[in-house]
Amino acid sequence: MRQTNTPSSALRRAPSRDAEQLDQLLFGELFEVLDEADGWAFGQAKRDGYVGYVETATLIGQTTAPTHTVRALRTYGFSAPSIKAAPIGLYSMNALLTAEGKDGRFIKTAGGWFVEEHLAPIGQPETDYVGVAQRFVGAPYQWGGRESLGLDCSGLVQQAFYASGQACPRDSDQQAAMGEPVETLRRGDLVFWRGHVAILTSATDIVHANATHMAVVIEPLAEAIARTVARGSGEPTAYRRI
Repeated sequence: MRQTNTPSSALRRAPSRDAEQLDQLLFGELFEVLDEADGWAFGQAKRDGYVGYVETATLIGQTTAPTHTVRALRTYGFSAPSIKAAPIGLYSMNALLTAEGKDGRFIKTAGGWFVEEHLAPIGQPETDYVGVAQRFVGAPYQWGGRESLGLDCSGLVQQAFYASGQACPRDSDQQAAMGEPVETLRRGDLVFWRGHVAILTSATDIVHANATHMAVVIEPLAEAIARTVARGSGEPTAYRRI
């Protein structure tokens, strides 16, 4: 088992930086290596089970149990316990950190010194996954992304659930098996199309990462449905309540 030692690491379909990004590993997440050659490791992400290729330079062999997770949308790890110190990495929500020490308001980890207010101890999750998803509004769309600097529709859902202490599969077709079907919609329900998912922020509005806006946006569900129907993608295929 290896552990990710960069703020994010692409998990790709083939051992090449030009290959399609299927998923991402965030700092501190585990990766089970099944094969390794030419600077690439083939294996499986421990957190969500996704299989693919990861650059071996982004992995370390020694694994540590996390004590904290990044609670802020994104935050810097600094080279010293000071806001004036050089940043050594920009870390996204749900990155996993192991505390090694403390100095004032800063916690020391292998990823640098972090402002304690931007972290949360493991076992103290958010209480509102819809509110978490809304904090990503404006983040760019990135195929296969899970980081706050860019993510896709199912990545947004997964990140919101992870922050709220709930397991969640990676792809929208897998997420469509979560919960129970509903007819009367309310905040927190999931809306599915073929290859797409959104979260209801109310009975009439959704938050989702989408390639039309190339960003995470909040918009009326009716507008999204009209757009997908107009381009031939059809009506939603399911509404689910978690």
